[in-house]
Amino acid sequence: MSALAEAGITPDAAMIAAAARRLAPVVRRTPLLSSPFLDDIAGRRVLVKAECLQHTGSFKFRGGFAAVSALPADARAQGVLAWSSGNHAQGVALAARMHGVRAVIVMPRDAPRTKIDATRALGAELVLHDRATEPREEIGARLIAEQGLTLIRPFDDPQVVAGQASTGLELAQQAEAEGVARADVLVPCGGGGLTAGVALALADTAPGLRVRPVEPEGFDDTVRSLATGAPQSNTARTGLCDAILTPAPGALTFPVLQRLCGPGLVVSDRDTLRAMGAAFERLKLVIEPGGAVALAAALFQPQVLTADAVIVIASGGNVDRAVFARALALED
Repeated sequence: MSALAEAGITPDAAMIAAAARRLAPVVRRTPLLSSPFLDDIAGRRVLVKAECLQHTGSFKFRGGFAAVSALPADARAQGVLAWSSGNHAQGVALAARMHGVRAVIVMPRDAPRTKIDATRALGAELVLHDRATEPREEIGARLIAEQGLTLIRPFDDPQVVAGQASTGLELAQQAEAEGVARADVLVPCGGGGLTAGVALALADTAPGLRVRPVEPEGFDDTVRSLATGAPQSNTARTGLCDAILTPAPGALTFPVLQRLCGPGLVVSDRDTLRAMGAAFERLKLVIEPGGAVALAAALFQPQVLTADAVIVIASGGNVDRAVFARALALED
């Protein structure tokens, strides 16, 4: 693990700007999309930041590249380790390959096959585990001790959060170009790396854009934590939205969310699937369940939003065919 992660340092504007500069030559500037049909459903203007079109199919490339590119040469030479159900795995794997660095990824055996195959195709060495009986932290700690690898955490790492913040920097510029100075910004939230990064970026560049985390039913630890003022946890371990199923908010990210975010929202699996279908039909986007929860909240919970516009981050598009088929077949 990096010294910054061990110290629990929160990224500041300088760290975020530095990460954005390192990312600039390689990252995709993802579009901000709209559809009058979605506006009609939500009863307000809806803008969708399509991070599902990012390298590896999710925003996670940003944090993975930011973290790997910040490592000193001796740490890179030893290799990196990450644990993930798929999107962080792919982001770190691609970043490592781009830097000529060995990557070892600890993934659950029940992760979507598309994510396992894609991570392996990017050159990573996979260690598969049973998420119910084999804690990934224990497996990772053993491999780090044996092989001298550097851990890149999926959200509780300052450089990862700084990389995710580049999404917010882009969003601020795009919203200004669209004439949007005040909006709710809905962000799919697992451990909170993207949510915290976007919130930090917008606090400095677009204070009229208020971030609100969105989670699936049964995995609403961040929403409950924000409501109670203390970290809460989930007991369930599996669900539709695999990309954002974390047991509790991050130790690094939660204080940022407390300071900068509005109340969280919770959506049902059915509304998530409906949102996936609407995104495909109206925007021609393929969004995975965990990446679609923010759009689901914008479309089907308009009464809890306050601004005339809502900005949604579609955070990932790595969905199995069977799940996507369920979304397309669902009738209102």
